[in-house]
Amino acid sequence: MENEQQLQFKSSIIIIPTLFVLVIWIIYWVEIQFGFNFNKFGIFPRTFQGFRGVFLTHFIHGDAKHLFNNSIPLFVLMTGVFYFYREIATKVLVFGAFFTGLLTWIIARESYHIGASGIIYLLFSFILFSGIIRKQYRLMAFSFIVIFLYGSMIWYVLPIEEGMSWEGHLSGFLVGGILSLLYRNKGIVNNEYQFSPSEIDDFFDENGNLIEDLNEKV
Repeated sequence: MENEQQLQFKSSIIIIPTLFVLVIWIIYWVEIQFGFNFNKFGIFPRTFQGFRGVFLTHFIHGDAKHLFNNSIPLFVLMTGVFYFYREIATKVLVFGAFFTGLLTWIIARESYHIGASGIIYLLFSFILFSGIIRKQYRLMAFSFIVIFLYGSMIWYVLPIEEGMSWEGHLSGFLVGGILSLLYRNKGIVNNEYQFSPSEIDDFFDENGNLIEDLNEKV
């Protein structure tokens, strides 16, 4: 049972991020192949019709460059979250995506907001602050790697480039930080050594008494 669970866990690390990236590429291919324009299904702030974008915006991209620029960091960050925070990774992704979209719908300019950038900033922020809050060397090291690779993204939570949804970036960054606080005591990966029954038996004699000289068993 344990081996089966470990296999499922290892599979989810790669499968879920791969499927997510694959889906957004397929959706874009459908747009190009059949001449559709899904931008109208993005977030349009503070309108009832635009609220559907809260759920759909992360799967819609304006062009191939936009999609390609999002695909690599999305895959890397999502894989990291599913590896280091396996117990809460799905919650972080699902709840984080929803509240990122919702906050964007509330605060953004009156325009269509599309793309998975909000999720990228959500995961970036969650990993960054979670590693610092938990004070675990592996998580902090991963946080610093993320900073090294994607630290320049922080500037894009500000309106410094026309045509870019900085509100979506800011929303994801804020939601990720909040989730890192809410889940600060959950989802920690512990690789503590587990003794097998045969190894435990080595510490006891045939009468069930603890062997005093354990140096021979080391």
